[in-house]
Amino acid sequence: MNHYADLYRNELLNEIVPFWEKHSLDKDYGGYFTCIKGNGTVFDTDKFIWLQARQTWLFSVIYQKVQKNEAWKNIALHGAHFLERHGRDSEGNWYFSLNREGKPLVQPYNIFSDCFAAMAFGTLYQIVPEQRYADITLNTFQNILKRQENPKGAYNKLVPGSRDLQNFALPMILCNLSLELEHLLGVEEVLKLTDPVIDLIMDRFYDTDSGLILENVSVTGQSVDSFEGRLLNPGHAIEAMWFIMNLGLRKNDQKLVEKAEKIMYRQLEHGWDNIHGGIFYFMDIKGHPPQQLEWDQKLWWVHLETLVALAKTYARNQSPMAKEWFEKVHDYTWNHFRDANRGGEWYGYLNRRGEVLLDLKGGKWKGCFHVPRALLEIGEAFSAPKNS
Repeated sequence: MNHYADLYRNELLNEIVPFWEKHSLDKDYGGYFTCIKGNGTVFDTDKFIWLQARQTWLFSVIYQKVQKNEAWKNIALHGAHFLERHGRDSEGNWYFSLNREGKPLVQPYNIFSDCFAAMAFGTLYQIVPEQRYADITLNTFQNILKRQENPKGAYNKLVPGSRDLQNFALPMILCNLSLELEHLLGVEEVLKLTDPVIDLIMDRFYDTDSGLILENVSVTGQSVDSFEGRLLNPGHAIEAMWFIMNLGLRKNDQKLVEKAEKIMYRQLEHGWDNIHGGIFYFMDIKGHPPQQLEWDQKLWWVHLETLVALAKTYARNQSPMAKEWFEKVHDYTWNHFRDANRGGEWYGYLNRRGEVLLDLKGGKWKGCFHVPRALLEIGEAFSAPKNS
């Protein structure tokens, strides 16, 4: 499996990173363009905070882990300066989107803007240790913790008390974000924060009868028979499991790592499309029609996060099952999402049959994050000396 290390690293450094270096920098107003067609042209100039932050994080990480390339550090700072000037409201909440010049467009209803801003500035602080970056990180992280019980706050559309649900996404991200910020939070604080989140994910959101992870449960952790309550997102669950694996390894908790691997396999087996290949986007745990019309699409991040989870599993135990599944998902992913004709960044959206739906490399939801992060993580996993 070692040959995958070079394959993934080469794709990262020779295709993906150069694409974003060439096409995404807004040299007039700062920040990054993310709405980019297959041929590299920008088709919309709005700037989405979580994508700005994700790209800042990515270039900080590759500077830190891959090569001390000053151009990469400058690209990270390019995004960070734009975020620092324009990204927050007067209370420190991060907006969802801005126009090209940095004027707010959409209010800070989405806490994931804050999560990725904290992640970006926390990592930037490691390569540019200026105190203001640490302050932005910690202030943002504390704001996230204050908002976690009601992340959307005044922007929540639901009627209180009618069907109160808790969503899987924020606990999942807190697992990874806490580890990302360990250098600022400290080991004890990370364990204090993540222990209850792990219990929440591996107990309340985990449906023991099916072995699947639900996207929404009641505030008391019960399943709810509704569209939202029956919703499965295999990619989310699989991504969360490699976050849990990392935490399990950090805590030296072998049972937790093994449980996460078991759950990961179950999501993958259930979510795999046995007719056309690939992993479904959304499913209903009872097999009812999902409310999401895009339920059967095949998305880039779902497959890439699955490859990360499988690579980490194989790196740990050389499991034949991990190897078999990795090669299966790898073949589908590289043959369908990768642009074999033009190179550069990968496609994001396929129909059920695996045909490209949108000729874009980045947009409102897809930016410089899942593809390069996965390539980096997988390359690192297969570079481990114990692999064969």
